[in-house]
Amino acid sequence: MNTKQLLQLLDIDYPIIQGGMAWVATGELAAAVSEAGGLGMIGAGNAPVDVVEKEINKVKAKTDNPFGVNIMLLSPFVDEIVDLVIQKQVPVVTTGAGNPGKYMDKFKEAGIKVIPVVPSVALAKRMERQKVDAVIAEGTEAGGHIGELTTMALVPQIVNSINLPVIAAGGIGDGRGLVAALALGASGVQMGTRFVMCHECTAHDNYKQAIKKAKDRDTLVTARSTGHPVRTIKNKLTKKFTKMEQQGVPKEKIEELGAGMLSKAVNEGDVEEGSVMAGQISGLVSQEQSAREIIEEVMTEAKNLVDSFDSKNLER
Repeated sequence: MNTKQLLQLLDIDYPIIQGGMAWVATGELAAAVSEAGGLGMIGAGNAPVDVVEKEINKVKAKTDNPFGVNIMLLSPFVDEIVDLVIQKQVPVVTTGAGNPGKYMDKFKEAGIKVIPVVPSVALAKRMERQKVDAVIAEGTEAGGHIGELTTMALVPQIVNSINLPVIAAGGIGDGRGLVAALALGASGVQMGTRFVMCHECTAHDNYKQAIKKAKDRDTLVTARSTGHPVRTIKNKLTKKFTKMEQQGVPKEKIEELGAGMLSKAVNEGDVEEGSVMAGQISGLVSQEQSAREIIEEVMTEAKNLVDSFDSKNLER
């Protein structure tokens, strides 16, 4: 664990990164998190370059603090998005769904910090060889596209395997999660679902209410047969996915069913037929707050836990 190293690397006040959730992580949310001392992220998803540019401009109009863009490497617009973040001098890029290797020289020449999301030790080692600046070790508890290993098992193994700052993600939504991640050797955390419940988050209120109402067992992983499993809150759509997979429907048909469904939930508020991506931490989230209130609450709880820790509690 080297939290100070991460804070210096990203030029932020607190070791908290906001997840780059497609459609959810807009400029409004990213700016609010960055202004509060964390690292706000814009989720580029499959959006075309002009849409992402508008979100970047929103952040720059609202804060002078560092922020980042999450680039999904499977996006049909990935090359244009890479050029855009370089042109707009975005300080940090996180990547998912692929290997950012082909773009590393461009990013480094532009002075951009590169932090890929990794679900395994093997990929973390590969990313270190490609000279990334840090990695996000994301456990299967997270919402959206996930890997297989849990956060608690994944993080310390990655910490032991590389000499880079490791950011823990998946199932983290409060100060207890932050302290636990630091105890596992992480330098900071990434939170997604908790930040959906920000006042500044522009996601439809139905989407937020679905998370607020969710209990511990209300998320489900579907689309494993496609090779790109996704964690969402159970609804009519997840039942369709489950039925199709049980029937052995070709993965192309399953992927076709999922196309556009996240936007349907986030923007239109259809939380029955749309994809309500959220993590297992949903059952812990009970109220909507500002980004600043969330960060301050997490940090205060974490500091109080550390201050109250007594090693004698480990002995009889």
